[in-house]
Amino acid sequence: MSAIAGVLRLDGQPAGYEDGAAMMAAMERYEADDVRTWTDGPVFLGCRAKWITPESVGERLPFHDPANGLAIVSDAMLDNRRELFRLLDVPQGLRAGMPDGELILLAYRKWGRSAPDYLIGDFAFVIWDETNRLLFGARDLLGHRCLYYSQSGERFAFATAMAPLLAMPGAAKALNEAWLAEFMAIPEMYESTDVGATPYRNVHQVPPAHAIVVADGRVSLLGYGSLEPKEMLRLKSDGEYEEAFRDVFREAVKSRLRTHRQVAATLSGGLDSGAVASFAARALRDEGKTLHTYSYVPAGGFEDWTPASATADESLYMKATARHVGNISDRYLDFDGVSPMAQIDEWLDILETPYKFFENSFWLKGVHEQAAGQDAGVLLTGARGNFTVSWGPAVYVYARLLREMKWVRLMREFQLYRANKGIGGSRLLSFICREAFPALGKRGGGEAGPGIPELLIHPDFAARTRVFAKLRDQRIGPNGTLIDDPVEVRKEKLKSLPVGNKNGASATKLSLRYGVWERDPTSDPRVVRFCFSVPVEQYAKGGLDRALIRRATKHYLPDEVRLNQRVRGVQGADWVHRILPAWTMLERELQQLCADPAAEAYLHTGRIRETLAALGGAPRPEHAFRPELRMLMRSLIIYRFLKRFS
Repeated sequence: MSAIAGVLRLDGQPAGYEDGAAMMAAMERYEADDVRTWTDGPVFLGCRAKWITPESVGERLPFHDPANGLAIVSDAMLDNRRELFRLLDVPQGLRAGMPDGELILLAYRKWGRSAPDYLIGDFAFVIWDETNRLLFGARDLLGHRCLYYSQSGERFAFATAMAPLLAMPGAAKALNEAWLAEFMAIPEMYESTDVGATPYRNVHQVPPAHAIVVADGRVSLLGYGSLEPKEMLRLKSDGEYEEAFRDVFREAVKSRLRTHRQVAATLSGGLDSGAVASFAARALRDEGKTLHTYSYVPAGGFEDWTPASATADESLYMKATARHVGNISDRYLDFDGVSPMAQIDEWLDILETPYKFFENSFWLKGVHEQAAGQDAGVLLTGARGNFTVSWGPAVYVYARLLREMKWVRLMREFQLYRANKGIGGSRLLSFICREAFPALGKRGGGEAGPGIPELLIHPDFAARTRVFAKLRDQRIGPNGTLIDDPVEVRKEKLKSLPVGNKNGASATKLSLRYGVWERDPTSDPRVVRFCFSVPVEQYAKGGLDRALIRRATKHYLPDEVRLNQRVRGVQGADWVHRILPAWTMLERELQQLCADPAAEAYLHTGRIRETLAALGGAPRPEHAFRPELRMLMRSLIIYRFLKRFS
């Protein structure tokens, strides 16, 4: 894991000392086992390296290969090393100790600009090709690592974070209003549909699944790779699909355990993180290591207001998984006394942008702190599993059976699912009919109230930037995507470059801050392609939604977790409970916001005043997911970010 930076003088003049020194100084906040720089003529490369893998210990980055006129800085952990060694004909004796940066350089020597197509893992790297007088860099297929750049006159610069680019002499720190408008108007968690934009007008990012080439004074971005499978999978039995799932998932998990330090994982009460933990704990047992898991539970004194079909406290399921799997050292963290409001400035420092996920921010940060305190090098998650390994909307599959008039199978599945889910037959039938024939669900019903975007963004700012019209043109509605088909929604979520930007920013910057590399086997490209290739019917079978992972993890997960279809976990339900002691301070700061002309240019201060007046004091914990309350917190986060420009 590395914080990397570099400068290329486009006019051929020597790279200035001041630029490189300013960038390296801006990265001193990040943990490092080694700090090095390299300069040659118009190029400066710098790196603050944290040694995570066994091969990285003692690695020299930047790495210079004078015989071939190449130099590289990289922030990379490759997961298909064995395949690359074979394709690149690396001698057996050199394989065990070869760092990932050198392996990437070998790939570039063989395949040139096509090298990223052959790499699987989390990576961002930049190569100086002296012979061809160009910089070449790339970011991994799903964007797990970040790479930013800027160009000012004859100076091109890049870095893992934005701060080094803003720290260089003469760099302008100007707000990108188009980015901010989309951040406020997009109802989902990602920030902007402009995948190269950032909150700073003169700072850009290389999108996921893209390479960057700087040559002859020009900057070019090149897309590469695909998550689509080469062909659909057609196996003979359910058992063969289950075994195929275990094979690809086992390899994805195992390849992410490569560290000379401890291995940690987040553990909820669900299928995704449970499956990751189960496969990881089994593999670590063979290495003589224990898996350290961290589970968030609600704060003390919190009364669970969620409905009977949900729970804010998943500890019953978490503990069942830990007991069943074994070789797990489990911790349950309530972060008592920690509030999302108290950590806003820290998160703005870490992410360098405003953010939307404040409900979960305190425990995400807290888990990384805990993992770092136990000397973990890797923190496993199952963050994308809902769209890969545990995808499987039963109602959607049953609607297909209804449209295709496959009555016998539909009735068998209907009865099994109704019993497993504990749902009334007439209610379930109505869900299936509405899914099969959407027009039936469009009769009657009133208009929904305003969502967070309409409450958040000032109407004049929205009109000036035409942001809602732009989003409609891109098929993004007030309640999210306008795509209805769950299969297409699933693909859209996984292929989405904006989503990759959002996920990569938090994963990269938390890892740099705490020295723990967040890794997600459920978003391994091999897993994604496999899941896309599996027939839809495998995901809803035997009265089970998410059927493939439920069947494939028999013996890996306890049945109370594996077969649970009646209770779902709700994370972040206690955020209002946590901020109540500081509500007076929050209200006072929001009133200051409303009186600040700079904030009023962007934020809908009228709505903020209305919401505060309607509350008439502190809110109730059960109002945690009301749009107007979430709008207040997002307004405060944006306001604090805006003040950094003054």
